[in-house]
Amino acid sequence: MLSLLSHTSSVHQRRLLAKQSRQGRVQDSCTHTKLGGGKETPSSRRAFAATTASATGTSTAAKSSGLTYLSSRTLNPLGGGGVAKWIFGTAGMVVGMIHVGGVTRLTQSGLSMTTWSPLGSLPPITKEQWETEFRRYQQFPEFEQRKSMTLSEFKYIYAWEYGHRMLGRITGLVFCAPWIYFTVRGRIPKGYQLRMAALGTMGATQGLVGWWMVKSGLGEDRRGDRKEIRVKPIRLAAHLTMAVATYGALLWTGLDLLSLPHIHSPTKNGGTGALESLAKQLSSMGRNAIQSTTRLRAGSMLLAGLTTITITSGALVAGNDAGRAYNTFPKMDDAWIPDDILELAPWHRNLLENTATVQWNHRLLGTATASTALALSAVGLGRAQGLLITPQVRKGLMAVGLAATGQFALGVSTLLYYVPISLAAAHQLGSIVVFTSSIYLAHSLRYAKPALLRAVKAV
Repeated sequence: MLSLLSHTSSVHQRRLLAKQSRQGRVQDSCTHTKLGGGKETPSSRRAFAATTASATGTSTAAKSSGLTYLSSRTLNPLGGGGVAKWIFGTAGMVVGMIHVGGVTRLTQSGLSMTTWSPLGSLPPITKEQWETEFRRYQQFPEFEQRKSMTLSEFKYIYAWEYGHRMLGRITGLVFCAPWIYFTVRGRIPKGYQLRMAALGTMGATQGLVGWWMVKSGLGEDRRGDRKEIRVKPIRLAAHLTMAVATYGALLWTGLDLLSLPHIHSPTKNGGTGALESLAKQLSSMGRNAIQSTTRLRAGSMLLAGLTTITITSGALVAGNDAGRAYNTFPKMDDAWIPDDILELAPWHRNLLENTATVQWNHRLLGTATASTALALSAVGLGRAQGLLITPQVRKGLMAVGLAATGQFALGVSTLLYYVPISLAAAHQLGSIVVFTSSIYLAHSLRYAKPALLRAVKAV
């Protein structure tokens, strides 16, 4: 009997110790926060830490397997729920708009609707309504170059432009309605309302920029144009760049929400407790390794910026229909640099309006983006970097390398096959994949700030 009681007591003690150990690990995981920009909240950021072992064991494990990414849905009721899904859903709608807008441009449908209103209207339904709309279109300069167009052909291009515009309004509704709902329910994390307002403003402004773009192809000054009438390339580039910027802001916000909760625990000397905690774990790994990780973060930000510039240059290529010239690679016909690259005067017009110049710039930027992505991926996945990167960073490094390689091959194929609609539309979507990968990588490396190196020095 005594033996049985002793055994029972021993089992009870072991269970109690195990429970305390689990509680200690949860508490410890909450003391290591994911470091990055953005506002801190009373909740707490999902943590980056080496391991939750003893001091010696932590250093050994970190050196062998790199940093781990601790996450728990139970600790992230706001970001892991409907709020982040809503933001990502809106971002997906923006990607859909970019794709439909690209096809609208490729099918030469963008000038089929000659009026605009913020709320839109029903499309023509009856034959009389279609004929009225067609007669309105015939009053503008583009029809002078399309006098053989039939009513059925007009319906086709009108459908693309109408669909693009209405998709924009639906995207606005998808953003605004849940925003009101989550605000009323108190689900928007503290410090994020201003960001939501900025996102809504960017979306609303995009509609105005779109109409500003379309008007550039409807003016009386376009009558008599010898080339195909199209919107001004610079306005097309502004329209696409703003759409990409809106998508990037939505994506970053969604990733921020998934990173919740945050812990903000300032120390007595004014530093951040999480930063100092991580610095203590990394102090034994060497200053050079930490510096390399901060440089990797700078490289990821460079890649995101370079991808954005390349997308903008692609819009200038589309606006000038420059993809249908110089359909050879790697040379442009028989030259590395075309003779007419500075044909227009003053010289700056070549950057926006010269077919040879805008295509040469896009080739150069596309090659630079792909090379940067591949170099970043190769360096980041090397052994020297493996010490201080998380599993999320590894995924991001692999993603940017694969996406950039595929996008480069797709761009060359689009050029060589004389810009078929299917390849051209896929090429535009491919640019969004590269941009998404670069944003994900940069966001995953937010902990590798110069402040981390300074904190390590202080340990």
